[in-house]
Amino acid sequence: MATMKVNHEVYLDHHPDNHIGGRGGRFDKFIEFEGVPIFGELFRFFGQTQLGPIYVGVWGIMAIAFGAMFACIWVLGMMSIVGYNPVAFVKYFAVLQLDPPNAAHGIWGFPSLEEGGWWLSATFFLTLSILCWWVRLYNRARNAGVKPYLSYGFISAICLYLAIYIVRPLWIGDWSEAPSHGIKALLDWGNNISVRYGNFYYNPFHMVCIFFLLGSTLLLSMHGATIWATAKYGSHEEIEEIHKPGTGTERAQLFWRWVIGFNANAYSIHLWAFWFAWLMGITGTIGILITGTIIHDWFAWAQDSAVNFPQSAPPNVCVPDPITNLPPPNIPICN
Repeated sequence: MATMKVNHEVYLDHHPDNHIGGRGGRFDKFIEFEGVPIFGELFRFFGQTQLGPIYVGVWGIMAIAFGAMFACIWVLGMMSIVGYNPVAFVKYFAVLQLDPPNAAHGIWGFPSLEEGGWWLSATFFLTLSILCWWVRLYNRARNAGVKPYLSYGFISAICLYLAIYIVRPLWIGDWSEAPSHGIKALLDWGNNISVRYGNFYYNPFHMVCIFFLLGSTLLLSMHGATIWATAKYGSHEEIEEIHKPGTGTERAQLFWRWVIGFNANAYSIHLWAFWFAWLMGITGTIGILITGTIIHDWFAWAQDSAVNFPQSAPPNVCVPDPITNLPPPNIPICN
């Protein structure tokens, strides 16, 4: 019988980065400043991070300024609720909130600060801050000579924000349809809009949004785990691997085919992760916009669309008397 000797030696077209994982590698190093450890092993699992330099620019300054105005109005408005008591402010911070104007003021009314003026001012500056930050992202990408895909991804989150705080309340004609500014208030709004409009779980765009949410986290975690597992073969050098796949990428692709049944290369996995995350915001935007404007009861819509079974009263059940084993005489259906 002929035998064949298999050579298990791995040949790389570049020197592997041996400072990635394991003891003595990059993840095991201290973050030092002039030889003095600062964070110890706090960042052991995050590798060597880089802080700065950060380019701010005109649009960045405007975004920070408007954001600071929003923060000041938010904090001052909530402090006024507790009588500017710092102890009470810290104690009740999670439940304090700035409420939007009630329905009596409409859209074009001018409420007092305590009746929604704080909320209108804060939302105005928050919106300006977000939009200025998007312009900064776009300009930085163009000036750096890269495609502005980061700003395109940010559009998804901006659309969801605008739908919740601006577009949908304007469409309905009531600022009180928007959530209050506060930690617990935002959670309450998410629960209340579902209860008020017939259970958000029957909203098909909410279903798809959750699918993309969970799918994007799964894709990103799988991608990160795969790169980490094959980093000793150079798979973390993703730009080089996209143009000329090496043994690290080939091993990762083979592993995905074995485990999952389909293949993802160093380029396509990033496209999948981007589109899953981007579509999460877009589908959520659509689901929010049509709630209370086009669809007023998602439970009824689900029944009409055969998404849910029609609800009917349960049939009468005759329970015999435990002593005589005869049906009760006062129920007509039992006689």
